[in-house]
Amino acid sequence: MRSAEAVIQRVRRDINIAAALKVVFFIAIFCSLMIGPALLKMLALGLVICAWVWLSFTSARGSRIAADSPSLIASGQYEEAEQRIDQAIGTFSLFQAVKLQALHQLAILRHAQHRWQESATLCRALVGRRLGQSRVFSRQAMLLLGESLLEMDDLPGAYQAIVALYGQQLSLGEVLHLMLAQLDYESRLGAWDRMMQAAPSKVQLAELMPAQQAARTQALLALAAKKTNQSDWFNWLRQRAQLLADPQVLCADRPILKELWYA
Repeated sequence: MRSAEAVIQRVRRDINIAAALKVVFFIAIFCSLMIGPALLKMLALGLVICAWVWLSFTSARGSRIAADSPSLIASGQYEEAEQRIDQAIGTFSLFQAVKLQALHQLAILRHAQHRWQESATLCRALVGRRLGQSRVFSRQAMLLLGESLLEMDDLPGAYQAIVALYGQQLSLGEVLHLMLAQLDYESRLGAWDRMMQAAPSKVQLAELMPAQQAARTQALLALAAKKTNQSDWFNWLRQRAQLLADPQVLCADRPILKELWYA
């Protein structure tokens, strides 16, 4: 797979070419309608429409090629997912959404591979204006960006990404990701009192997360409870976290949590 910057340039070039082709097709349709004889007019118009349908059909290939990428990433089959995404990026498409979808899936793959810098670069391209309008993927990319920057210890950048999501209409899955990212960010600042605000609601939301994410959420809350001398919350949350995940794994991912078990 090419570098993140090379992929972004390829996607941007394809989007620009597709936009130019659409203009050419509209001009061709207009010119076809201006032709004098009716038979010639219908023939020219038919040829233009057939060309558009053929290109539209072939353009959908990229979407079909990368359709299984999310499930492959979730199951840890990174190499096969990368091959499909690379093929989708290399396939020309008239539709901007197909290219942006492939780029977004590549950002998810790089995030799963812990290649935080590349994931952040791809997410910045999706949420910025380098690739035109990409509102469909902007919220999810902003979440990925915030998480990647946290892993890179770029707290100011992570803060900007997290704050940018407030006030937007988020899905339940996005709300869960945002809550965990914010707890992670606040734990690095030592904002323990803020972490414990609305703790019962946060615990209820954690129940909807996958086991590893739920365990990290409750472990972070347990640490905040310890720092704020709330022993009942501390003991209960720590027990719930270690029921969901191995404490050694949690501490390997977030060394700050060692205080819960290895103090």
